[in-house]
Amino acid sequence: MFRNSFIPRMIIVYPCMMMLLIPWAVSHEIKNLNLVVVDNDNSPMSRRLIEKASSSTYFEMKGMCDTYNDAISSIESSEADVILEIPRYFEKSIKNGDEARVLIAANTVNGTKGEMGSAYLASIVSAFAGETNAEHPKVAQHTAAKVPSIGVTTLNLYNPHLNYKLFMVPALVVIMLTLLCGFLPALNVVSEKESGTIEQINVTPVNKLLFILAKLVPYWVVGFFVLTVCFILAYVVYGIVPQGNIGIIYLFSYLFVIAISGLGLVISNFSATLQQAMFVMWFFLLVFILMSGLLTPIDSMPHWAQVITMFNPLRYLMQVMRMVYLKSSGFVDLLPQFGALLAFAVFFNVLAVCSYTKKN
Repeated sequence: MFRNSFIPRMIIVYPCMMMLLIPWAVSHEIKNLNLVVVDNDNSPMSRRLIEKASSSTYFEMKGMCDTYNDAISSIESSEADVILEIPRYFEKSIKNGDEARVLIAANTVNGTKGEMGSAYLASIVSAFAGETNAEHPKVAQHTAAKVPSIGVTTLNLYNPHLNYKLFMVPALVVIMLTLLCGFLPALNVVSEKESGTIEQINVTPVNKLLFILAKLVPYWVVGFFVLTVCFILAYVVYGIVPQGNIGIIYLFSYLFVIAISGLGLVISNFSATLQQAMFVMWFFLLVFILMSGLLTPIDSMPHWAQVITMFNPLRYLMQVMRMVYLKSSGFVDLLPQFGALLAFAVFFNVLAVCSYTKKN
């Protein structure tokens, strides 16, 4: 590690860049949606609804269209994401207590973007309806007599302000530990093979267990250093601190680093060239990251995919990070994750020792 001056720099710079950039870019909060409005009523109330929608932080007003077909053309040309069409006699229907409808049409080529955009706009329209009912008590009474009203009170547990960074930052720590403590060991032994120094190691009296430990211990130290840097950045930049015991995170991260570095060393033992080791490790990392619950909830995956995630060590540490950070979970709550990570650590490191062939 010290002979290659690039690796120590990467160990310091990489977590800093990830923690400073990714939480702002990777978010399920859909914003800056292009909104096009078709106002067939041209009344003060319709203009008020348009102003309410355009002033939202979720939408950018891209203009008015005369007809619905013109608005559809703007969606087809990717100039708009959502259409709001206000019908004729919109204001008259509201003041008379009759049912007033608006049309919301969304471009769902990107399903998440279209669905969330429709939901945001529908909530704005609902809030507008509540305001008009409050301003016209007779209309509200007339409407309430026709349609039963159900009040809904929402309580957001563990993340009351719906701060997406609070959900994403702990998961990013797992990704960084995986990339640094998994990828670097995968290049370790195979680089010795390519440079020819493995032959010198083979003729020494060092046994296999000691050799593997010597290869893994530095990356365990790196893992703890990166973890500490991430904790500091999460607090300084985002004000995020674990609600639970930080010692639990270190304990589970220790098991995870042992497991993922052992996997990297197994791949290095079986690889003949650096290129082969890089491709194999990247294959595993890509599958692990995408099926870890980082962006897609595991419960939303098909049953067969949920079964596959049971063999993914990233899944368990990601659950630990989020549960300790958000829910203040204790060790007893995390016993299944502890057992899984311990099994991975034992299996991969035993396999790393057994797969290394020492030729005297």
